[in-house]
Amino acid sequence: MSLKLRDSGLRWYWVVALVLLLDQASKLWVMANFEYRETLNLLPFFNLTYARNTGAAFSFLAEAGGWQRWLFALVALGFSLLLTLWLRRQPASMWRSNLAYTLVIGGAIGNLIDRLQHGFVVDFLDFFWGTSHYPAFNIADSAIFIGAALIIIDSFRESKSADNGSKAAKE
Repeated sequence: MSLKLRDSGLRWYWVVALVLLLDQASKLWVMANFEYRETLNLLPFFNLTYARNTGAAFSFLAEAGGWQRWLFALVALGFSLLLTLWLRRQPASMWRSNLAYTLVIGGAIGNLIDRLQHGFVVDFLDFFWGTSHYPAFNIADSAIFIGAALIIIDSFRESKSADNGSKAAKE
């Protein structure tokens, strides 16, 4: 079944643009208003802290010497292209998976822009409890996390629907 572009999941690409706008604007604001490693305490459990991450999630491979920048850029580009192909092939009415895919794409491209432009990802959301800090993250990371969580939840919904359909067929 071939879908027209306007009827496909690509119709949801506005979410990618929104994530990119919010992500890049917030990172530009942090870089313009904070010195590297400067912290502003906002709540008893939350700071704005200008951090730089040359690795991936939780600074994975941050000390690898530079090659990881290109690996993570390639991974972000590959996943974004794959999810875009999936969006093209599914109807716009599949809102949960379309939303999930576009959140992941927007976040991946937001961090990709940072890697290509600066050689690191700008992080600034710093949650903590006492002296224990969760690794700093940004809006792109949040979009990727929410999108991935929606994909996982949606996969359970689909398998539950398939199980109910096969039970109904047996009866």
